[in-house]
Amino acid sequence: MSPKQQRGELTAELLLDTALRLYAADGPRGVTVGAVTRASGVSAGSLYHHFGSVEGLVAALTDRWLGRLLGDLLTSLRGARTARTGIRALVLAYLAFVDEHRDAALLLHSATADRRTMEQGKVLRDAQEARLSAFAGWAQQFVTSGELAPLSMPLIESLALGPVVGVARRWLSGTGDVDLGEAARVLPERIWLSLAAARGPAVPTTVEAQ
Repeated sequence: MSPKQQRGELTAELLLDTALRLYAADGPRGVTVGAVTRASGVSAGSLYHHFGSVEGLVAALTDRWLGRLLGDLLTSLRGARTARTGIRALVLAYLAFVDEHRDAALLLHSATADRRTMEQGKVLRDAQEARLSAFAGWAQQFVTSGELAPLSMPLIESLALGPVVGVARRWLSGTGDVDLGEAARVLPERIWLSLAAARGPAVPTTVEAQ
């Protein structure tokens, strides 16, 4: 890598780090061209050169931290020998990420990120295809072995991560009524029960029993 390329990478990193600090302090309204350039000492021209716009900067920042989160989740699965221990590791890794990287978690769980996901969902999934495929491959082996319920992969993803995302959002909102330690004790087993393959004959519902 040439010295010019190295300087370019350092400048991009500085802009991303600055944008995250500003977002954590004031939300999306705090991330403006003027605020970013003043706080970073980088020119507006450099910002536009690297990211095209402030929106491009925030999008790149979101993608960067989403990649890190997914990377942490996949790493947590590598030592799991059973579906149950894997689900537990996955849930704990997500909660640990939120606790350790609160500023980034605020961005990933924000209305800004949600809006982009709704508008560009397929593009974003395609960008993270390698990581998402790795999770799907991990889960599929346990569907095949009979440990996980035979559900579609979107449903498995939703059951595995949906409750954790909900708890993370509530904790990040600052309401003060959610404890991540309690969530770490309770959620893994609850989520596992929602994903575990049924054992034995189905229990009839009240209507069927009548």
